[in-house]
Amino acid sequence: MIPRRLFGLALAGAVLAIGLPASAAETEVAVASNFTEPAKAIAAAFRAATGHTAQLSFGSSGQFYAQIAHGAPFEVFLSADAARPKKAEQDGLGVAGTRFTYAIGRLVLYSTTPGLVDGAGAVLQRGRFDKLAIADPDAAPYGLAAVQTLHKLGVYTALKPKIVRGSSITQAYQFVETGAAELGFVAYSQVIHVSGGSRWMVPAADHAPIVQQAILLQPGRDSAAAKAFLAFLKGPAAKAIIRTYGYEVK
Repeated sequence: MIPRRLFGLALAGAVLAIGLPASAAETEVAVASNFTEPAKAIAAAFRAATGHTAQLSFGSSGQFYAQIAHGAPFEVFLSADAARPKKAEQDGLGVAGTRFTYAIGRLVLYSTTPGLVDGAGAVLQRGRFDKLAIADPDAAPYGLAAVQTLHKLGVYTALKPKIVRGSSITQAYQFVETGAAELGFVAYSQVIHVSGGSRWMVPAADHAPIVQQAILLQPGRDSAAAKAFLAFLKGPAAKAIIRTYGYEVK
C-alpha cells in the first residue's frame, strides 16, 4: 500500500494546485493491468482533489486497443506501451497531441517460494521447475519483455514447453500467487509491497524499455473530467504515487 503520509502530502498538494471545479463529472479510463494499484490510488486522489470521478477498467493493452478500435466508449487510455497509443493517434482513435509517457515499468522474475529465484536469474538456466508464467506477449508489453529476456539469456527454446501464458500481467501474477506456476515474470509494481518469496529484478538492458503512455481518446475530446484526469496524471501528486510502486517517471 502507498504510505499514508506520502499519499496525504500528495493529495494536499493536488488540492492546492488544482482546486475544485464548479461541477463534477465522470470519465471512463482503460488501464493496463500492471498499473492497477497505482491507478486506484491516483483515482482516489484525483476525486478528492477535483471532485471528478475516474471509472477504471483493467486489462491487457492489446485487448483494450481492440475494444477501442471497435467503438468502446473509453475516454482515456493508459497503455503499458507506447506503440498502441501512438497507433491510436495515427488511426484517429486518439486526440492528436495528447499522448505522453506517464511511467516506465520494470520486469521482475518472482516466486512465492523463498530461495527459488536467485539474485541473478540463474534459476532460468537450471530449469528446475515445471511452469513459468508470463503474460501473453501479443497483448501485454510485460509479456513481450519476458520473451525478450528469455531470448537474451538464450533459454527461450529450452523453457518454451514450461511457459504458461496469462491473458494479462494480472493473470500471470495470479498463476504464481496461487501456485499454478512456481515462478513467473511480473511487473515490479505488483510485488514491490509484497514481502517474502524470492525475486530477480530483470536488468533493463535485457529487454526493450517498458515505456507506458497515455492518450485522450476521441470519446473524451470534450470531456472536462477526461482532460482533468490526464492533467492530474502529469502532476506531482500522481507522480509521487507512481514512484512508490517502483516506476520511473519523467
